Amino acid sequence: MSRLDRRTLLASAAATAAIAATTRAAAADPVYNPQADFTGKSVLITGCSSGFGRLSAELLARQGARVFATMRNLPRPEADELVALASADKLDLHVIGIDVTDLKQVNAGVKEAERINGGPIDVLVNNAGIGITSPIEVQDMEATRLIFDTNVFGPHRMARAVLPGMRSKGGGQIIQISSQLGRVITPYSGHYSATKFALEAMSEQLAYELVPHQIDVTIIEPGGYPTKVWVNRNIYSAALKERSMAVHSEGYPDQVARMGTEDGSGRRNDPMDVARAIAGLMTQPPGTRPLRLPVSPGNKPQIPINQVTAQVQTAWLGNSAYGPLIRGVHER
Repeated sequence: MSRLDRRTLLASAAATAAIAATTRAAAADPVYNPQADFTGKSVLITGCSSGFGRLSAELLARQGARVFATMRNLPRPEADELVALASADKLDLHVIGIDVTDLKQVNAGVKEAERINGGPIDVLVNNAGIGITSPIEVQDMEATRLIFDTNVFGPHRMARAVLPGMRSKGGGQIIQISSQLGRVITPYSGHYSATKFALEAMSEQLAYELVPHQIDVTIIEPGGYPTKVWVNRNIYSAALKERSMAVHSEGYPDQVARMGTEDGSGRRNDPMDVARAIAGLMTQPPGTRPLRLPVSPGNKPQIPINQVTAQVQTAWLGNSAYGPLIRGVHER
């Protein structure tokens, strides 16, 4: 096999950029409408103790949706706050305990939401997720299992729990909260990108397979936002640093020293961007929603990657037996 030199790599990158520049996303980006009425729509959101989940739960409930705001480790003050808010403002908002790493809680929580709703859930928002920052070598198996269990297996458990109901009623919507780092990679971010890459792949395959069932899947890819994910990440990363073995950590002294000390306070993006994006997706007609939706007022480095992969999938399988599934997702 010939060795790739710098000139070859640069030429390849230029060709990829040229393809991306001429490729247009088939599906239109959603537009948030504060007047949209979601009365009659049921939405289950994971990870609602703070951040995107908490904001989305309130926004959608205020616009008439019946919202099932789920979170782990009940009882907790964040749950009490949401219950009080729903009562005071007469919102159709229900708090249910779900730890997405616990299959029994997932199944029981979805069953309870369907009982309250009187039928299957219309929209699932897989928002719960964690980060554990360090060089890959320092990530022990405890950290690795936890982040994959939460960020990949958790959304899988949730999707499996709601899909029989969605299929039985002939439609539905699944919204996966990924990240820019589900398509691009920064060093020393642990297995975060690995889990989000896995979530992206699983979600895209799910989108194809659900075309015959009129169930749309959209992957939201936020940039950096000042949510409590930074606080929780510091807790997990500090614990990992505490138990890390010198044989691994000594190779990365500067990076290991910073584990557990990240500061997201300098970020100024409005986390409501993601909540509004979810609401916008809900207003779009079924079958017209984009597969991937970058959300950030700043740089979106994943856009050319998204465009090229959509083109490759369509060129590769668009005229095969899988063609109706592939085109049903990419040609909207």
